[in-house]
Order: sequence, then C-alpha cells, then structure tokens
Amino acid sequence: MGFVQDAPQLVHPYRDDRLLLSLLDRALASERRSAIDADLDALGDYAQMAFHRVNATSRRKPVLTQWDAWGKRVDRIELTPAWQEGPHMTTRHAVLSSGHEAHPTARLEAFARVYLYHPASEFYCCPLAMTDGAATALKASGNQALIDRALPHFLSRNPSTFWLSGQWMTENAGGSDVGRTETVARRDAAGQWRLYGRKWFSSAVVGEAALALARPEGAGDGPGALALFFVETMNGSERKPELLVDRLKDKLGTHELPTAEIHLDGLPAWPVGELSHGVRQVAPMLNVTRTWNAVCAVASMARALQLARDYAHRRESFGKHLIEQPLHAYTLAGMQAEFEASFALAFEVAHLLGRVEQGQAAPEETALLRLLTPLAKLWTAKQAIRICSEALECFGGAGYIEDTGLPQLLRDAQVYAIWEGTTNVLSLDSLRALNADAVQALRGSVASWLADNDDMHAVSAIQHTLEAARQWLDTHGSQRDQLESGARGLAFTLARCTAAALLARQAAWCKQHRGDRRPGAALRRYVAHGLDRLDAVEPGDTVLLI
Repeated sequence: MGFVQDAPQLVHPYRDDRLLLSLLDRALASERRSAIDADLDALGDYAQMAFHRVNATSRRKPVLTQWDAWGKRVDRIELTPAWQEGPHMTTRHAVLSSGHEAHPTARLEAFARVYLYHPASEFYCCPLAMTDGAATALKASGNQALIDRALPHFLSRNPSTFWLSGQWMTENAGGSDVGRTETVARRDAAGQWRLYGRKWFSSAVVGEAALALARPEGAGDGPGALALFFVETMNGSERKPELLVDRLKDKLGTHELPTAEIHLDGLPAWPVGELSHGVRQVAPMLNVTRTWNAVCAVASMARALQLARDYAHRRESFGKHLIEQPLHAYTLAGMQAEFEASFALAFEVAHLLGRVEQGQAAPEETALLRLLTPLAKLWTAKQAIRICSEALECFGGAGYIEDTGLPQLLRDAQVYAIWEGTTNVLSLDSLRALNADAVQALRGSVASWLADNDDMHAVSAIQHTLEAARQWLDTHGSQRDQLESGARGLAFTLARCTAAALLARQAAWCKQHRGDRRPGAALRRYVAHGLDRLDAVEPGDTVLLI
C-alpha cells in the first residue's frame, strides 16, 4: 500500500497549554487555582472527545421545520449533538455562572472555562455570550422584577432550569445603525406591551428569552427614542405563536449555530428600564460580549496552532519532518508569538472586567477597561483570521479539503471581525474612549507591566511606539476626518503595544518563577514583527482611490 498521511491529533487543551497554566498560576490565589482545576480538566477532556467525534462523522447543520405533518406552525429547529449537550456542559462546569460569583477573579476564571469549551462547543458560546450580556444588562437596570425572573435561569447550574437569551438588535435597515430600528412596541387592551417587526440576525433564536430594541408607538425617530425590552420565547416546550422563524441563514461559517430571520407578531414584552435610551441600557453588555468575542478568537487561534504544530511532527517532506524544516519551524514560531500576545491582551481584559464589576478596580482601571475592550476585540478578531489562514497553509492541500475539518477553522474565524461591531465600528469606538484619563491609565499600566522585564530592546520598542502614537494623535486630533481615517492604524498600534507590554510582564514572571524562557522568545519575535501600524493620512489619496 502506498503512503498514507497521519491526521493531526489534539493534545489535551488544558494540561498541555502552558500559556493558560502559567497565567492561572500567576494571577490566581492558590485556593482559587485549585478550586477551578477539576472543571478545566473536564472541559479539556470534552474538547478532545468532541474533536474525535467531529472527525469521525459528517458535519451537520441545524434543520428548521416550520410546519408539522398536520399543518400546524411549529418552527422546530433540530440541533447538533454539541448543541444538545450545551446546557449540561455549561451548568455542570459553571462556564457562564462562575463569571458572576462575588470575587475579583471570577471573570478570569470563567473565561478560562470559555477558552477551553469554545472550540468544542460548535459556537454554542455565541448564545452563552448573549446570555451573559443579558444578565449583566438586567443587573445594571435595577429592574428587580426582571432580575428575579430571569437571572436564576440565566445563571442556573441545573440544565433543566437553564435559559439562553438572545440579543435582537439587527434589522434589515439598521445593522450597526440601530437608530433605524423599525420594530414597534404597542400596548394591548390589557396594558401588556407587545412587539411587532422583523429582526434580521438572531443568533440565539433557540433560547428561552431575549433582549430586543423596539420603538414605543408614538415615540420619535432616532436611537434616543428606542426602548429595551425583555421577552420570553417559549410556552412550555413549544415556541410562542407570536414568534415566527422565517428561515435560517446560510452562512460562510459557524454552520452549527442556527442564525435566524424572525418576525415578531405581537410577542409579549416587558420594558427593562425607561421607555427611551434603550441603546444606553444595552451598553453594559458590550464589555461582556466583546470580551467573549476576544477570548473565543484566541481559543480558535489556539486550536489552529495545536493542530498545525502536531502535524509538523507527523508530516515528512524531503526526508525530514516539517518541524525540522527551518523555514516551517520559523513560520510556526512567528504564529506562536502573535498568538501569545493576543492571549495576553484578551485575558487582561477579562481580568479587568472582573475587577471593575466587583468594585475592586481603581478609577484608572475602569478607564483602561473602556479603552482596551474594543481594542482587544478588533485586534484579536483580525489575528484569528490571519493565524487560521496561515495554519491551513501548514497542511498543504489537506488544509483545503472539507472532510479534514480544517477549512472550517478559517470560515469560522471570519465571524469574529463582524460580531459585536466590525473593525471600523470598534476603531471609532476606541477613539471615543481615548480621553485624557484613558491615555494616562494606559501609559501608567504599560510602565508597570514593563518594570520587571530586562529585555531593553523590547521595552524601548514598546515605549517608542507608544510615543509615536501620542504624537500622531497630537498631529491629527483637531482634524476629525483625518483622525477617523487613521483610526484603524491607531487602534492596531495601541493594541499591539499593549499586548507586547503584557507579554513582557508574563515573560518576566515565567523566567523568574519557572525558569521558562519561551515567553521571552515570543516577546522578541513579536516585537520584531513591528508594533507601529500608524497611517500617514492623505485625504486626497482617499478621494482618488475610491
């Protein structure tokens, strides 16, 4: 028989992940570290099982059945096994609820769970992010009736009482411009609010609840007149008749995730707060859902690299394994360095989020979280696409063959740059966050993160690039069009510098406490790739080119 190539195998995602292990050892007290170990180990076990299961079967998509055999509208959605297991995995291992525990590292511990669970969940983590965001928004609203009604379900550790929540914002006319929302809220004869309209993207339509933007009847135009409503979607085991699923989206990736177009035809609803400024009421969930996006993007990078690295030890070419080929090894090392920086930034945001939510953060940490959240989301999203694309190349032609499962890595990664705000939307949001307090907080934090690192070349490069970003802002700050035109380059530069400083902190800790010089090597390689992405803005060129 001729040559047969071994498929890549997945190492244990928890026990063999030195980045996660060293982060948790550095950031957590010993009692917290030991308390979460069993959950993380079990999630790693599940990830390995799910990897082998997917490779042994054909990939499936959700199936929508709108009518039963006797003509009754049912809108039943058949889900994949991973989605059917989602409530059990989520509640058994506190993937969602642990983030709402009352201690400063709760979010860090929860996102460690998310990082391990996400690649095995077939994007079940998408509605989990929406549910986490809904719980956070309800807490912030102070609406005690809805808090008492929904949070015991959203944060349940019992699969039989656990609810998923959707986030129904996007409409045909709106997209990110939610001020064009056309869904209307009307009171019926009994005084009950009901929603009428169409939502164009609903990624948690299989859930039991949702938060939805709608315009109370008679309210004015624009985003300020919108209200935020809480809805429930089920009557026992059946979908409420006022919620109609028009169709499931046929998407580039995230195939197992049932994304739907829906009609609301009088669905009962309850205002979350005042009957205006609904977008403002949604805002508390953005730090949460964007952090989910960043951590899930990093998890996808980790999976792509794990497989590419394993394959490099199996595949022989020109008489050597790929890992022994200097250029291939150099390429993998460069990918690893970019991944380690992305990991450091995403988990720093997770840690900051927990401190802010628990009232443990200093004012500068709150300002830093506001700035770093959009930066981490937009940059890790782009990094995930690049790393997953490069990883496919590492497999040669096999990376382009559907039944290897590898192309799905790249198709799925593309969504991170779209969910929770595109790169441009978030670049402009980061500009809004760049006030004097945020700039001072970033400079002070970077200085503290660099304090223990003795790699003076890396330290100098980070400091020099941050100074270049400050000068760029001084030059363009009074010219709004030029400032916005260069917002992407500024955002990428600040994200790369921040990630480098965090990588420097981790490298110093690992060298001192573990004798591990690998993070230091990652820092040197990452800095060598360049930190400065600032644009020399030429408005005339823009006009000519478009």
